[in-house]
Amino acid sequence: MTKQDNRSVYKQVDCPVFGDCPMNLPPNAVLKPVTLASPVIELRQYTLKPGERETLIALFDAEFIESQEDAGMTIIGQFRDLDRPDMFVWLRGFDGMDARRDALSAFYGGPVWAMHRNAANATMIDSDDVLLLKPAWPGAAFNLSGAHRAPLKTTGESIQNKQLAEIIVIQIHHLKRGAEVGFANRFNIEAAPLMAGCGARQLAALVTEHAENSFPRLPVRPGENVFISVTAFDNAGAHASYKATLAQSAEWQALQHRAQADLARPDETLRLTPTARSLLR
Repeated sequence: MTKQDNRSVYKQVDCPVFGDCPMNLPPNAVLKPVTLASPVIELRQYTLKPGERETLIALFDAEFIESQEDAGMTIIGQFRDLDRPDMFVWLRGFDGMDARRDALSAFYGGPVWAMHRNAANATMIDSDDVLLLKPAWPGAAFNLSGAHRAPLKTTGESIQNKQLAEIIVIQIHHLKRGAEVGFANRFNIEAAPLMAGCGARQLAALVTEHAENSFPRLPVRPGENVFISVTAFDNAGAHASYKATLAQSAEWQALQHRAQADLARPDETLRLTPTARSLLR
């Protein structure tokens, strides 16, 4: 665990979906601390120059993980977009908006970024597609309790950054103002259990953080009002099976139909695979 992953709550072992577990546990049931990462999160989508994604991934995994975490962030995960070959997507978290300002100031004013920024920026067309987010309800943040990151290779060894089998799906729902609470409640109570029953591993549920950008040097998408679900699958086949099962569910179709009234525009779906040193997978 990184030093930033320090927000612990107690939950029962093996809770299947978001929210609290039932309390009718056997007498020998064990409660253990669950560490939830980051009350403030950025979802960053970078458009890269053709053919430059592997260059940026190699640089990022080698130079920009520990250096950012040393500055006070949590690098939650970094990914290849399976459907957009020139997109690099990543998530980083902070302990609050003031902590975000301080951490970003330390990193972007520090020696590692100064040394490598030209090489990183040379791979990019656009790095301003950023959503500023927070957990949709208590307990909806990323649980990184059992997560571990592949170590850095020793000097002279390259990181084996081949594409992994795991699939992370980020579903971005663009909501009308005032729809956030009702949408989140229905997702937690109705949609999440159905998704889990069809094979999705629920990782997080997030909504827009409407606080003023505490580090204006890095812009975020203005005027956004989103609900985001993050789910995981063992491989592309498992994800395809999940989608096929949901498509045949009358209950799911009814949920989708009711959700349309809350949407300001069509959903976005990111189908991602983690890099070799992504903590989230």
